[in-house]
Amino acid sequence: MGKSDFFKHWPTMLLGLIVAMVLLTAVFSFQVNQTEVAVVTTFGRPEVVSDAGLHFRWPFPFQKVYFFDRRIRCYEGSSGKLEETSTKDGHNIIAGIYVNYRISDAGQFFSKLKDVTNAEDLLNTMMRSAKNTAFGQYDFNQIVNTDPKKLELEKIQNDIKAGLIRDTDGMGIDIIGVGINTLGVPKTITDKVFDRMVAERKQFADKNLAEGKREAKEIRIKADREKSTMIAEAEAKAQKIRAEGDAAAVEFYKEFEKQPELAAFLRKLDALRNVMKGRTTVVLDTAVPPFDLLKPGAAALPGAK
Repeated sequence: MGKSDFFKHWPTMLLGLIVAMVLLTAVFSFQVNQTEVAVVTTFGRPEVVSDAGLHFRWPFPFQKVYFFDRRIRCYEGSSGKLEETSTKDGHNIIAGIYVNYRISDAGQFFSKLKDVTNAEDLLNTMMRSAKNTAFGQYDFNQIVNTDPKKLELEKIQNDIKAGLIRDTDGMGIDIIGVGINTLGVPKTITDKVFDRMVAERKQFADKNLAEGKREAKEIRIKADREKSTMIAEAEAKAQKIRAEGDAAAVEFYKEFEKQPELAAFLRKLDALRNVMKGRTTVVLDTAVPPFDLLKPGAAALPGAK
């Protein structure tokens, strides 16, 4: 091949070289992302690669690369995730849970579980067992109740989490959290639950009604007591005023006793004032008291000159 032929075909050769380099890079290297961890097996012996970036490897069958996502995963279980379970006092409930977990040790995870599918199959069985064990330690009214103070759902979640941590020890799995996402009762006992809830609400209402009646009674007793006190004080004040009036009247009576004619005259005037308060036309006998004061010459006080 002459120089002219070389320069004529060099673009094609360069492109082939680039393609060969890309193929060699793909065959002899692998890329690890920030959210991943890789396990490289050399004739079956695993080695963990956690640093992100491009890494060298020998092609298959010498080495094989397995990738695992190290972010937190949420798993709700598969078959039987809404199965009935029994409480401590023998009632049936329907409960569903979820588990947040992540791969903490890719080497252990690969050695014990191989991949996520196998891991979650095993985790599903562990979740059912831990759920049944935890719910079986509590009574029905600690799980379903209208009073939040009697509920123990948080303790149940912690018990399930503790059981899963114990069961997954040495598998390279870190259990982050456990939650209850479904909770119900079978149709066979729904009516009984509703009746019990109605009875509890009625008991609560009766208690409030009794307290209201008791408070109302106390208010009435207090009002009656204050009323009696006020009446007694008013009567005492009235008796004092009457006594003062009687004392003043005694003084007037003493003066009247000294001048009986003056007393009779004043009584007649009082009687006339009462009869003739307004515009009144009367036909009277001036000989009859107290109208005898209207007779000519009777206007002056008795004894007056």
